[in-house]
Amino acid sequence: MTALAVLAAGLGGWLLAGVPSPRKEQPQPPDGRSTTGRRGAVLVAVGSATVLLLTAQGTVLALGLIATATALAGARLVARVRLRASADRTADRVVEACEALAGELRAGQPPSAALSHCAEVWPALEPVVAADGLGSDVPQALRRLAASPGAAGLREVASAWQVSVGSGAAMSSALTLVADSARERRATQRLVQAELASAQATARLVAVLPVVALVMGAGAGGDPWGFLLRTPAGLGCLGAGLALAYAGLSWMERIATAAVDR
Repeated sequence: MTALAVLAAGLGGWLLAGVPSPRKEQPQPPDGRSTTGRRGAVLVAVGSATVLLLTAQGTVLALGLIATATALAGARLVARVRLRASADRTADRVVEACEALAGELRAGQPPSAALSHCAEVWPALEPVVAADGLGSDVPQALRRLAASPGAAGLREVASAWQVSVGSGAAMSSALTLVADSARERRATQRLVQAELASAQATARLVAVLPVVALVMGAGAGGDPWGFLLRTPAGLGCLGAGLALAYAGLSWMERIATAAVDR
């Protein structure tokens, strides 16, 4: 039983420590807070397992550990969905910023003024505007911002900016091409997301179907809940089923993320 508690605590710590929190549209500085949060998550998981071990025995302990791991796994899935939604919003803002920057340059605005106006469309560009005002490396600032989820299109803006400044070529023409490319890429991503939506909905439906089957079994006069919650074999089936459901949903979420990021 002690080994089971330690194993569940380790699983809970890994799940909670690995929850990706939705980033803001501006990359966060590496100040060590992520490491501190993971250590705290592991301590919480170990503490929870210890409390369960001291206050419960047998079936109650196993149910508590399964419930803890399920809650942590659900939190991780929700965080992944929120992170992908945040990346989608950022990708839309990148397209808007590229189009605004190209439009300002075509209208005859100098690059610094055009960049400042684009920061009004997307405030996450303010560090880039600050770098430009200080005479720093604007392409490098753009590439740092491109490291945030959904902002990868800024790498092309950085390259066009660097080539135009270095060669004296017209920046408006280069950034117009970048804006057109970003718009087409975003349209393709939306098409892929639409095609994947039905598969994701099917995966969620399949994950819920066992609950429907249990309700139907109970309505037919059986006792499936008693088997699942009060017998060692049932607890094993419950844990394995929840683990497989989490693995399937997580796999589908990874497929969706990888397909859109290509």
